[in-house]
Amino acid sequence: MKKKYIKDLEQIKDIMNRSTRFISLSGLSGISTGITALAGAYLAYQTIFKDYDYLVYHAVELNSNVLRNMLLIAIGTLILSVTNAIFFTRRKTKKQNQSVWDIQTKRLLINLLIPLVSGGLFSLMLLFKGFVGILPSVTLIFYGLALVNASKYSLPEIKNLGLIEILLGLLAFQFIGFGLLFWAFGFGIIQIIYGLIIQRKYTL
Repeated sequence: MKKKYIKDLEQIKDIMNRSTRFISLSGLSGISTGITALAGAYLAYQTIFKDYDYLVYHAVELNSNVLRNMLLIAIGTLILSVTNAIFFTRRKTKKQNQSVWDIQTKRLLINLLIPLVSGGLFSLMLLFKGFVGILPSVTLIFYGLALVNASKYSLPEIKNLGLIEILLGLLAFQFIGFGLLFWAFGFGIIQIIYGLIIQRKYTL
């Protein structure tokens, strides 16, 4: 009788969580995003930052080749990350017999995209004005704010991840010469670690 009562409570709790939160995020999407970010950071270092000191507080002059390469690497990294996230999340929702697109997904995306799109547009403005050194800090901070903002409609670990990303963004600005390393650590290593945690904790 006691076991049945506990099981009923767990089922009620699960139903309440599903009605208020999007809990089908896959840890594999975080892992794949982290790996993609590390690859993007390495490519950016080899093709852009290795021979030029762009990680400074003032604006720098960018020729068309450098600007094009930065945009291609950024867009490519973003597309791969989003594609992987959608793929693994869709796969997990199918296993859970859940709908991919419902009210929880809409709430999550709205709260995620408002800071994320704002940060992306602000980053583009900075890039075209030559403020390359500030970009790692800005992208980390806005990404962290997006995660914190969306966390109330998702897993509780997402908020902690967002706070860490914000902290790394502030450190990237303070130690601007190491901005690319902070970016790789935040979007790469930390994403992979949190992906592993979520995958282990929430795998059915």
